[in-house]
Amino acid sequence: MTLFTRVALTLGCALALQPVYAEQLSLERIYSSPSLSGQTPKSLKFSPDGQRVTYLQGKKEDLYRYDLWEYNLADKQHRLLVDSNDIFSGPETLSDEEKARRERQRVYGSGIMEYTFSSDGTALLFPLNGDVYYYSLTEQTARRITDTPEFETDVKFSPKGNYISFIREQNIYAYELSSGKERRLTKDGGGLIKNGMSEFVAQEEMGRMTGYWWAPNEQNLAFLRVDESPVQVEIRNEIYAEEIKLIEQRYPATGTNNVNIQLATVDVKGKRIRFVDTGDKTDIYLPRVNWMPDSQQLTYQWQSRNQQTLELRSYNIKSRRQNTLLTETSDYWLNLHDDLRFLSDGSFIWASERDGFKHLYHYSKKGELTAQLTKGEWVVDSIKAVDEKNGWVYFTGRADTPLERHLYKAPLSGKSPEHVARVTKRNGYHDVTIAGDYQTYLDDYSSIAQPKQVSLHQIGGEHLTWLSENKLDETHPLTPYLGDWVQPEFGSLKSDDGQANLYYKLYKPKNMAPGKQYPVIVRVYGGPHAQRVTNQWGSKEYLTQYLVQQGYVVFQLDNRGSNYRGTAFEFPIYEKLGDVEVTDQITGVKYLHTLPFVDKERIGIYGHSYGGYMALMTMFKAGDYFKAGVSGAPVTDWMLYDTHYTERYLNHPQANQAGYDASSVFPYIDGLSGALLVYHGMADDNVLFTNTTKLIKAMQDKNKTFELMTYPGSKHSMRGKAVKVHLNGTIVNFFNRHFQP
Repeated sequence: MTLFTRVALTLGCALALQPVYAEQLSLERIYSSPSLSGQTPKSLKFSPDGQRVTYLQGKKEDLYRYDLWEYNLADKQHRLLVDSNDIFSGPETLSDEEKARRERQRVYGSGIMEYTFSSDGTALLFPLNGDVYYYSLTEQTARRITDTPEFETDVKFSPKGNYISFIREQNIYAYELSSGKERRLTKDGGGLIKNGMSEFVAQEEMGRMTGYWWAPNEQNLAFLRVDESPVQVEIRNEIYAEEIKLIEQRYPATGTNNVNIQLATVDVKGKRIRFVDTGDKTDIYLPRVNWMPDSQQLTYQWQSRNQQTLELRSYNIKSRRQNTLLTETSDYWLNLHDDLRFLSDGSFIWASERDGFKHLYHYSKKGELTAQLTKGEWVVDSIKAVDEKNGWVYFTGRADTPLERHLYKAPLSGKSPEHVARVTKRNGYHDVTIAGDYQTYLDDYSSIAQPKQVSLHQIGGEHLTWLSENKLDETHPLTPYLGDWVQPEFGSLKSDDGQANLYYKLYKPKNMAPGKQYPVIVRVYGGPHAQRVTNQWGSKEYLTQYLVQQGYVVFQLDNRGSNYRGTAFEFPIYEKLGDVEVTDQITGVKYLHTLPFVDKERIGIYGHSYGGYMALMTMFKAGDYFKAGVSGAPVTDWMLYDTHYTERYLNHPQANQAGYDASSVFPYIDGLSGALLVYHGMADDNVLFTNTTKLIKAMQDKNKTFELMTYPGSKHSMRGKAVKVHLNGTIVNFFNRHFQP
């Protein structure tokens, strides 16, 4: 039985068991409370003793207002620990730094948005409305740690729980719990100097949201000192409904200067700061910093500007001696990861794509390769735990199929790396958290047939209990709409050169009329480090179902350049974007032309961000295949996008100007023959609104007719119910006017 058959049967059986309802799904309902996804706890964590699970849960009356809950494994009861309204119930005020940080994290909401455990498991720490709160699990009370007009961000417990640390006004502070005394550990932060903070490209492109790290023994912290003065100032307007803000943003556009970045250590008393010599080259990246268990060795990853060299270096804080433990190189680029794990003997596990697929390797403490732990034409996602006592490394990966994520284990000895053991049982998508004693794990699971469920399992995979069964029964918010729900068909196509399998997902309207041909909307992202065709439930499922219920066929295909398929699948986009990706999407449309129920004269495309760029490139370069398109927040000229992302795929402009020219949308505008809608948030600080204003002018100069919708105050993620409802209504109305399903 193939994966595609298994998925279809699973979905068909799941929905067949539900009562048939015919309530009409609306855009308003999609973005209203209660969530159609049901109970979906997030930020799941085991307590250090493994006896409770904590999580954040949106309120029933406001799914974007989060409270802190626990599930006690002993009595199997859910309890509300902290009601965010009891702490602060008014409109929250966030610093500009915190607003930007949340935008980079792609999180939206209010209340308790993040939290951490103390090492002994007796307390929880969380920020709210710019201050820091400490919740005692024994006393079941929350107390305010800071009460200042300034904002505290990036709040952490120290490893032994004796201190609380945070960033205030671009400096690092440590608060001693026993004495209640607060210390400022750095003093020169402010203006263009940021201590302990992550720079723009680290947050947006490297997945590094912090800039400081505690040593395990709590005696020192490592931190990054960021000097933004070399970065060019982008003067732009953020247009809101009732005001226009003139913003001077330090935006590192490709080919221009990055920040000056220094690595340093500071003792917990804040008396001595020592800078680490990272070499003569200053135009570099420091994407990751980690302490070794002995607290004497600090490691950092040194990445070249062209991202073709990555070194793992160690630094002794006493002798100040350094060693390069390993070096990775590529003729294309090196993908960053968070899969460095130090073992008790000083050896470590490292992930590498050196054989074309991301796999795990075991190194001695001196950087000598001792064993390859996983192997095969599939990729590891991420390490979840290392059980040294029993000799296992646990990780999520795609050993069965690239369309699903499972938990696996492999022996630390490196025996039989081609044969790993799958732990999770059900077909679908698993996000796993393993308890500190390696006896149990939490499984945050979904499939195309089932919204998210959370369950507790023994480490061998045996189901113990539900934390959130989220069953599709008569009480579930989605149930009234299941009568019109449709299941997608999964399949794969050969790329035009026959070298790659391109996976797709196809949704068809229910009860299709024999002989009738239907319009198609191709939903596209198409960019690197993303995947859209998976056996997974997602928030985008609702708009897809809405479109299908309006009479559209919806099609999604992951083109070359997208993720979880190995480097041979990713690297064809190097130094020329919008080329092979468009070719692969055309392969998908050619397949659609073979389907008797598809009207090939009514095929449209819609995407946001890189998907917006893809919508433009397909409309401009493949107008014979796409008759209407919606482009959301698109990059139009890669010279306007940031250094780390753009140079990773296009190289430096001085080394590949022809590639930049060919990857821009502007040489192809004359190819537009169909209908086009462009939308953009007018306060976007990621894909700057300049991308769209430049497109507007070029289209006008060439007398090309198009439609435009702008959203005052909206950032790149287009957050908020009102914006989402209006935006998606605009998109649907656009396609309806041109395709009349």
